Parts: sequence; structure tokens; C-alpha cells
Amino acid sequence: MPAASAERLAPVAYLGGAAPASLVPVDPAPALDPSDSEAPYAAPFAVAVADVDVDVDEEETPESAAVRSAADRERAEAVLLQRLRARSLSMSEARAVLAGTEIDPHEIEEVIERFTELAYIDEGRLADQIVHSHHERKGLGRSGVQAEMRRRGIDPELILEKLDEMPDDETERAIEIACKRVGQLGRLDDQTIDRRLNAFLMRKGYNSSIVRVAVKAAMDSRGGSTSRVRFQ
Repeated sequence: MPAASAERLAPVAYLGGAAPASLVPVDPAPALDPSDSEAPYAAPFAVAVADVDVDVDEEETPESAAVRSAADRERAEAVLLQRLRARSLSMSEARAVLAGTEIDPHEIEEVIERFTELAYIDEGRLADQIVHSHHERKGLGRSGVQAEMRRRGIDPELILEKLDEMPDDETERAIEIACKRVGQLGRLDDQTIDRRLNAFLMRKGYNSSIVRVAVKAAMDSRGGSTSRVRFQ
């Protein structure tokens, strides 16, 4: 045997792309590009998750249903509490707020009762606020105050109770408002002032008899002057 044949063969290093076919992996999976928004290999998994979610919803256990219901109620109470922090609400208004949430309709009255016990909802306090803001500050008469209470959904019996508690000075209040208003109409003729005062007081909820008294008092306070006439 020639000397060359006795020598041990050196290891063979294959050039790129020249490896035997048996060493080349078949159909390699492409590397995922994090910047690829389509994520082709994530889609099957997403479908599988969606399928599982559907199965879980369809097979909801009593325990999981109770947990979900409790969470819905907690969120509804949080929404109502947030509204109450902004302003007082009547029971009717509170029911409307809860009806707009995911709470079980059968639990709405329970929440209303609980919030009432905690004094978060207090229709009596709300009615007093309306009397103060609309009668004492804005000068509305009984009818105007009553209309606002009804609009807010306050209990009818409570409305009557609060109206009875209003001070019996409605005529004096109407006269005070009319005299203040007439000073702003001084450039108009008496007939126009009379008409505008009547409309002004009627809009505030004073009855016709009180309006007549208040308008007469306001006109008398002008001294009956008709020297400055301006028709409007």
C-alpha cells in the first residue's frame, strides 16, 4: 500500500450550501419577525383561545356566575356613588343610573335601599335644596318649586310636605321680585311694563292673584310716571 493510502484522511468541511441532502432540514419554519403585524403563527392559537372562551361562557358554573354578578353590582355601585358625589339624586334618578349599568335588574332596589340607609340618597335633603335654590335664590313661587321637584322625580307626598313647610310670604316675595324687575324696565311705557311683569312672575310659578298684587305694587313704586314712553 502506498504511503499516501496509509495516511488518515483529514476531516471534510463542507462549504455553505454543499452539505449532503441528508443533513439539510426539510421545510424549516421561518423565523418570526417581531415587527410582522400579521403574526401568521399566532393566528391558530388565537382561534383556539376564542373557542375556549366560548365554551367557558356556555358552561358557566353557578360559582362563576355569582362572581360575575357580584362584580357587576360593585361596578354599578361605583358608578352611582360617582354621580352622587357630583350632585344629590332622587330615588328615581338613582334607578335610572343603575339601569344603565350591567347590574342585575332584581338587585337595583337592594342598592337603592342600601344607599338610602347610608344617607347617600336623601330625597328630603334634595327637596330642601330645591326650595332653597329655586324659591329663596331664584324667586320661584310654589308652582315653580313644585314643578322642579316633579321633574327630579321626588315622591309626590314628600313634595306636598315640603310645599306646606315653605314660608307663607309668597306675596311679599313676589312683590320684592316685581319691584326689582320694574327698575330694569323703566324706559318702557306702563302697558308694556305691566305685560312683561305679569309674564315674568307667571313663569316663576306665582298664581294669578299674587301676580296681580305684585304687579300693582311694582307699578305704584314707579310713581305712575308715563313721561318716558317706548313701545315694545
